[in-house]
Amino acid sequence: MTTSIAERLDALGITLPQAAAPAANYLPAVISGNHLYTSGQLPLREGALVSKGLVGRDLDVAGGQEAAKWCAVNILAQANAALGDLARIEAIVKISVFVASAPGFTEQHLVANGASDFLVEVLGDVGRHARSAVGMAALPLDAPVEIEAVLRFSPEQA
Repeated sequence: MTTSIAERLDALGITLPQAAAPAANYLPAVISGNHLYTSGQLPLREGALVSKGLVGRDLDVAGGQEAAKWCAVNILAQANAALGDLARIEAIVKISVFVASAPGFTEQHLVANGASDFLVEVLGDVGRHARSAVGMAALPLDAPVEIEAVLRFSPEQA
């Protein structure tokens, strides 16, 4: 028995938020051909960061994974706003995961698993993707994680 994306989100207790508006002179998402490119998404839940600071100092790996998951939730919110229906997503092509890291922290790849695992749990094989996980000195608003994504989607149904 197949479940819909909405049913899988509901089973996880997640309601997609309204897509965040840009905070400056950029677009939250851009469509080019049949690809959607999202701007970096922060780990916002109900309009506030789920955590702040550097992973490896202020948060452990599990806290970073939770932040990465909420970045992925916000990627899906942007996709839903741009495409009108998450079922149009054919593939998450790639995510780039930026982790605000304490000096010496080298487990950015484990933090990124929070987003990767969530996308596969919600989208199934469509959520499997290429990925980069990069340590950063700091991110906007003292966010611990920021993620951008490239998605391939199907044309609208007639």
